[in-house]
Amino acid sequence: LVFFAITAGIYAVLCLGLNIQWGYTGLFNIGIAGFFAVGAYTSALLSGPPPGPLDWRTVGGFQLPWVVGLLGAIIASGIIAFLVGLLTLRLKEDYLAIATIGIAEVIRLILKNEGWLSNTVWGIKHIPSPLHQPIKAGVSSFLKGHPQFSPWLVHFISNAYNWFYLALVLLILGLLYWTSERSIRSPWGRVLRTIREDEAVAAVSGKNVFSFKLQSFVLGAMVMGMAGSLYAHYAKFIDASSFEPLYGTFFIWVMLIVGGSGNSKGAVLGAFVVWGIWAGTE
Repeated sequence: LVFFAITAGIYAVLCLGLNIQWGYTGLFNIGIAGFFAVGAYTSALLSGPPPGPLDWRTVGGFQLPWVVGLLGAIIASGIIAFLVGLLTLRLKEDYLAIATIGIAEVIRLILKNEGWLSNTVWGIKHIPSPLHQPIKAGVSSFLKGHPQFSPWLVHFISNAYNWFYLALVLLILGLLYWTSERSIRSPWGRVLRTIREDEAVAAVSGKNVFSFKLQSFVLGAMVMGMAGSLYAHYAKFIDASSFEPLYGTFFIWVMLIVGGSGNSKGAVLGAFVVWGIWAGTE
């Protein structure tokens, strides 16, 4: 149950990122997996252990705090999105979709084949989870001092780290939801919705349509990069297969469509419902 909720929460973060791009601005981004992967690998390289003797990887392993990895994931995804946006956001909707999925596949194949960066198909292992050792030590010490606890209570307490990580994911999800709701009701958000409905109207009113599109695209990608960091530090292992288009892109689109695009509540609800159906039928 906890694993389900954590995974659904990470998918909900991805949905909120896509909702900024598509739901609010009408940007048809089919390259979600690319930004998800950039966030995951950046965070893993910044926070993870140095390459082992059998690894092909020669970069990363800085063992920085998780927060630094998270910020690095957000920044790296934003930079990539900025560069991609400069090249693609003037394209029409269909061509934008083709361009973004193509770029996402290029990113995934680079991560699959460039051993110096990603360790190829062997991936990056032993990615540390935030506060894992202190919580594990505290739980172990607490249980040793209370041998009278029943087995089910011992099992529940032993699972404390997963509960902590769930709380962390839900906290980040809640902050993103609140920020998203506030921003879409602001003048900036109203411009995005105008662009979604009719770009010509926004242009006639004196707004720089391309600039607002680029802002929306970059912000959405930064949220996707944040989800990548959360995923990497929970899974503790990532490789290129973790970011296949099915799970990293099309799943997110189904979730947003089910929940309702342009609606933050729907984006979160769609993530939990679709992941619940998928996990329950496997």
